[in-house]
Amino acid sequence: MRFKFPILLLLLVCSLPLIARAQDEDEGYAVRREAASQAAVRQLSDRDPLVRQRAAEVLADFSATEQQRLVEGYRLQEKNDRVKLALDWALYRMGKSDALYGIVRSFGSDSRRPQAVGYLAQLPGPQPLMGFFEHADNKTLVGLLEVMARIGDAETLEFIRPHLTSYDTKVADAARFAEREINSRLAAPPPDTLTRPREVGKTG
Repeated sequence: MRFKFPILLLLLVCSLPLIARAQDEDEGYAVRREAASQAAVRQLSDRDPLVRQRAAEVLADFSATEQQRLVEGYRLQEKNDRVKLALDWALYRMGKSDALYGIVRSFGSDSRRPQAVGYLAQLPGPQPLMGFFEHADNKTLVGLLEVMARIGDAETLEFIRPHLTSYDTKVADAARFAEREINSRLAAPPPDTLTRPREVGKTG
């Protein structure tokens, strides 16, 4: 027991470089984040809509809340629909929850649906989208179901099942695909099971 304190002190001293390194990495990330966010805001006024779209996506990736007022202003002025959608996603990521409605409305466009699905598939779970199922038209349903195929869980299945027999073949196909994908995820072993070494010769 007499050696307990010296050992703890030694461990603390040895860990100081790691702590300092972690702090340096955090500070470095903050600097890079600020620089990238400021550059992205400047690009929101670029003449090329692809540049503006990518700039909005960068701001979404960083959840750059400090730029929200500026992004809201650019959203009001923007004419390009794909850029508007990217700006809606950025605003949602910044905490403006009602921007989600604009993203879901984009499911009604065949050209913008893949873009909207790509954004919403980044959500940590399906809960924010569940309320849209009840009054969704068929095009919106297809978009919602495509997102559910990627992030849906067991509770999502009850929202999907009524659409398996839809008269709209696109809705029915999307529902069946979503159901298969969700069931496949649910049946998959947890990650630790995949990596746990097999114990040979052990009996109960």
